[in-house]
Amino acid sequence: MFSEFLNIIIKSIKLDKSFYQNNKNFGEASIYYAIIIILLTSLISMVPGSTLSQYMNTVFGITNIKGPSLRSILFMSFFVWLIKAAYLYFIGVVIFASKSTKCSFKKLLTVLAYANAPFIFYIFIFDVKLMYFTFIPYIWYCVSLIVGINQVLKYNNYIKSIIITLAPQMLFILWILSQISNVHDGTLS
Repeated sequence: MFSEFLNIIIKSIKLDKSFYQNNKNFGEASIYYAIIIILLTSLISMVPGSTLSQYMNTVFGITNIKGPSLRSILFMSFFVWLIKAAYLYFIGVVIFASKSTKCSFKKLLTVLAYANAPFIFYIFIFDVKLMYFTFIPYIWYCVSLIVGINQVLKYNNYIKSIIITLAPQMLFILWILSQISNVHDGTLS
């Protein structure tokens, strides 16, 4: 069982397309593996968070800032997981479905959790000098999610899965840029 779990993580990290095509990876135990991956990556994400908090405490001398509790981290990671899966299901299956798209919500939950496997590398960000490397697992996660969505939703090319996967990030970046341009104009609201 543990070897199967490691196999899931390794194949997800290797961006193996055949991994998402194999229905064995989406069987009865898949949702439990998905929950374990979400739990594991949310716990590991505390490592760079605590590193940044310690750095801010030493640089600015603010000692009474506490990070989020373990309960809130776990709750938010499960909540965000469900929201992302609902978004992917609605956009990918309901609105932009291809002719051969037949995917359940559970399968998208599982794909999304499997794509979180690169976040395991956050464990190596234990020093503030390594904080810039947090973008590498995040980009890896995005690519893994694009590959998984493309295979599970049976799209013919990667364009649709790239747009579906990266649209929220692009909208957020555009919003930030619009806020920055409003600051330069002096009309921040």
